[in-house]
Amino acid sequence: MAGSGTVYVRTPGCASPRCTPGSAVQEPSGALVRPALSSVRRPVALAAVIPGRVRLCCSDQPASVPGSRIGRYSEVVTQDSSTSYRNAGVDTAAGDLAVELMKSAVSRTHGPEVVGGVGGFAGLFDVSALKSFTRPLLATSTDGVGTKVAIAQALDKHDTIGLDLVGMVVDDIVVVGAKPLFMTDYIACGRVVPQRIADIVAGIARGCAETGTALVGGETAEHPGLLGPDDYDVAGAAVGAVEADALLGAHRAVDGDVVLALESSGLHSNGYSLVRHILGKRGVGYSDRSDDLGGVVGEVLLEPTRLYTSPLLRLLASGADVHALSHVTGGGIAANLARVLPVGSWVELDRSTWSPQPVFRVLAEWGGIPLTDTEGTWNLGIGMIAVVGADAAAGVIDKLGVDGIRSWQLGTVSTSARDLTGFEQGAKGVDGGAVRLVGSYA
Repeated sequence: MAGSGTVYVRTPGCASPRCTPGSAVQEPSGALVRPALSSVRRPVALAAVIPGRVRLCCSDQPASVPGSRIGRYSEVVTQDSSTSYRNAGVDTAAGDLAVELMKSAVSRTHGPEVVGGVGGFAGLFDVSALKSFTRPLLATSTDGVGTKVAIAQALDKHDTIGLDLVGMVVDDIVVVGAKPLFMTDYIACGRVVPQRIADIVAGIARGCAETGTALVGGETAEHPGLLGPDDYDVAGAAVGAVEADALLGAHRAVDGDVVLALESSGLHSNGYSLVRHILGKRGVGYSDRSDDLGGVVGEVLLEPTRLYTSPLLRLLASGADVHALSHVTGGGIAANLARVLPVGSWVELDRSTWSPQPVFRVLAEWGGIPLTDTEGTWNLGIGMIAVVGADAAAGVIDKLGVDGIRSWQLGTVSTSARDLTGFEQGAKGVDGGAVRLVGSYA
């Protein structure tokens, strides 16, 4: 709408051909003007964007634009290029409506550090607070939620997938001890359904609010022909900050440190390709009810990812002797823990200290897979791991419990010499410690 063509504004009840759904008017200039979709009813602000080119639909007189808004229930009628774009499968009006629907949820994540509002070309965040740092480090992470979106699409339930996205992105930032500052999201879809997009973003905004992260921007891209009409994928990126001397990681872990497990809420957002494969082979539908799972299959599988950021930031602020954190995502428990342990160290994690939730046991049974064979795919009930000083372990468990997170001791870090055959050693390009699971599940 910021182009050189005239923009016509539809007035409710007008009988002009320009306001008749499905009609088009040939202007003397040769421009073909078409009416907007009658389903789009929202205030529009155009005067500042295209001064002098806004016209009432049934005349060539300039529209009266009180307060820079054109009417209360007006509709924008654009030139034929937009009609061609819609015919090609891209509906910019639907995208605009989605923004209107999500705007209030996004705005609730904004504190005084956010400069400007929704809809700018770039999100702005005031980092003046970093002036108080001696050596501030920025931490950044990007991720998606994998094929969990397929279940949300199958059930037409989209209000929790955004929470999963925040968990996958922001909880990676707290692993290094950083406080998240802001996040952006990206949604690719085959067709923009405004309420669906708004539901997804509302979930992202809810997760951002819970983790103290400002949602400062995002993009919704319509990809007709590449994605099916009801298909979409989501991704996000976030930035946080940590004082250099407060950085957590392998450099802090020492012999004798205690390894604590923090309970997950379920599958979180990893291993869903295996889940879908198991259900497909067994002929189980997402809308089927399962007594074994205790509910509708798809709803159980959509259980949102637990968010650890705020409880962990409170734990760190209390002065707890935390040396390293590991987010248990792709690769499972052992591989992710190995990434935050120093080279030369090793840990044996005792399976008997916990019992994986029913969702893991049932799915493994349905797939005819030993539970131990899924350890590199699912989190099996452990969503985050903390490596803490031995004297701090009991206090950390108590403090996490106050925040509603059950935790327990899994093992102890050792640097003594031993044969490491059968251990996971480092992962994802990191030369880290060695980890293996031992014993049987409770």
